Amino acid sequence: MTSILTNVAAMSALQTLRSISSDMEDTQARVSSGLRVGGASDNAAYWSIATTMRSDNMALSAVQDALGLGAAKVDTAYAGMNSSIEVVKEIKKKLVAATEDGVDKTKIQEEISQLQDQLKSISEAASFSGENWLEANVGDKTSVVASFVRDSSGSVSVKKVAYDLTIDNVLFDKGGDTGILDQTQNILGDGVAVNVNKNGTTATYNVPKFTSAEVSDAVTLASGSFDAGGKIAWTVAGDGAGAGVGYVKVADDVWVAAVEQDLAANNGQEAYAKDGTNFLWQIDTIPVAASSLESVSEFKIDGTTTGAQLDGLITLVDEALGKMTSAAADLGSMAMRIGLQEDFVSKLTDSIDSGVGRLVDADMNEESTRLKALQTQQQLAIQSLSIANSASESILTLFR
Repeated sequence: MTSILTNVAAMSALQTLRSISSDMEDTQARVSSGLRVGGASDNAAYWSIATTMRSDNMALSAVQDALGLGAAKVDTAYAGMNSSIEVVKEIKKKLVAATEDGVDKTKIQEEISQLQDQLKSISEAASFSGENWLEANVGDKTSVVASFVRDSSGSVSVKKVAYDLTIDNVLFDKGGDTGILDQTQNILGDGVAVNVNKNGTTATYNVPKFTSAEVSDAVTLASGSFDAGGKIAWTVAGDGAGAGVGYVKVADDVWVAAVEQDLAANNGQEAYAKDGTNFLWQIDTIPVAASSLESVSEFKIDGTTTGAQLDGLITLVDEALGKMTSAAADLGSMAMRIGLQEDFVSKLTDSIDSGVGRLVDADMNEESTRLKALQTQQQLAIQSLSIANSASESILTLFR
């Protein structure tokens, strides 16, 4: 049936045109944005994943910046430590030169003083963004941001590379004198430093030292007994009413003279044994001359400095050099780790970008082909609608 009120063909053609126009809008949106999933309405699951991963990638971008900052701090500390090592090498060289007979130690000290000042200057300058790892408070903790992690449960966390400031890697301690270069040590000379605690009072003394062979000979001559394992090597005075006298082992093959404070209670006691607060053995605190507490950055030598003192200073400097070398190695290892982490984070960011793209990016070849087809379909739908609308005009011929 043909009706001039209801044009079924035109209605069908119009519906087809509307459908094609809607598809064209979606396709044009994909072509213009480059996204297959541009909003939650396109694909809620993929859109949610993509949004989360994009936020994680932004966090990783901040991690990359933090790694760059951390690398700069480590490089600055390493450069300062390495330069300080070279200066300490020179100080060690000057001390060895000072052991030569007839050399002017005062002139050598003038050079050493300049080198000591240079050590302080290097440590003060080794600062980046307000952080100085060479001149710092021993015991403080610092770190470098390394990564942003999301685990299987969805929990997120920031991982860091820790670097603790200790007596083995800080050159100058701002909170005291426990850094590698400012901590004081006893330059033993011909004696040995021991801590004596009697009745709650502790003091450090540099006292004469004896080898195991010397102690054995002395005790044997006094008709006493000698225990090389570390107990008191002692003799009994008279009929036992007086104090025993002997030696205490304080290090490998190192003994110091001691006087027994309580003969009855102390027979067979270990070295440093005590009864209450009273030590039963009193170290002979006769001091040995030519001994002092020194630090690498402050010691001085002159014409009165003995060979034993120079040997002690050389040992002091060499020990400091060993700690500095170890600290520089640690900083180098940390710099290597940060470099590897920077490379990994960069690749991880690219991987996440690629993964998100696979979920939501549009295939432009496919979309351009679809757009061309829809344009053709739209033209045909328009033509069809035009034909359907003109069909009613043919009815007029029946009334002529």
